[in-house]
Amino acid sequence: MRAENMIQKLPYQKPPYIVSNWKMNGTKALLAEVMRFWQPAASHLTWIFCPPATLIGHAKAYFPDIILGGQDCSAEPSGAFTGDISASQLADVGARYVIVGHSEVRLHNNATNADIAAKAKAAQSQGLTPIICIGEPEEVHRSGETLTYLKKQLDESLAGVHGEFLVAYEPIWAIGTGKTATINDIEHVHLFLREHLPKVPLLYGGSVNAANTRAILGVNNVDGILVGGASLKIDEFTQILRAGSAVGRNELP
Repeated sequence: MRAENMIQKLPYQKPPYIVSNWKMNGTKALLAEVMRFWQPAASHLTWIFCPPATLIGHAKAYFPDIILGGQDCSAEPSGAFTGDISASQLADVGARYVIVGHSEVRLHNNATNADIAAKAKAAQSQGLTPIICIGEPEEVHRSGETLTYLKKQLDESLAGVHGEFLVAYEPIWAIGTGKTATINDIEHVHLFLREHLPKVPLLYGGSVNAANTRAILGVNNVDGILVGGASLKIDEFTQILRAGSAVGRNELP
């Protein structure tokens, strides 16, 4: 028996997490439309909805029981940082989680691992649970150095971070490309992460869709998924929520 298959899922890994990241997309009209389909489908799982910051307050007002998250936050509590949003501001409009370290933020904002750790600590100081993203570029994946790369990212992005947090593995080469890591790749990385983070929920993200949700959630040590583009498609994301709900009811493929 392979070592990976000897690692059993623990109670805190149920129900599965489904995190939907709308990125810089969405309107109030779309919000009202999709909730008619999504809320009934989101049973037996923990659904965390991360719309643009402009929609968080509206989502909370329309749907008081929804679990909301921000897509990023500043490491600073306040000040002259035009365009940024603080953890306290996210909490003020109803967010409970916040994504930090997404590869797009790392790339476009030149955010370092130390910056991500500072953001995570700022989030926790305001009662938010950070979802800390890590992932390797394609050249690292091809070279076979994925685990070495992720270990450095993990150590530096978690420096000084205590309390509750989630970790999302999103291989950069699979984000928005239509490419998805193989089941063996996902299992290999998540076993590595579980050995270092035995009591932390672990998510997978990267071209997740309705067709692969159940298979990914069936992988040992995968506690949930982070969904990008597919979460903007009503029918597609409804199917993802239903697949996650089936896994939450232990109806594995």
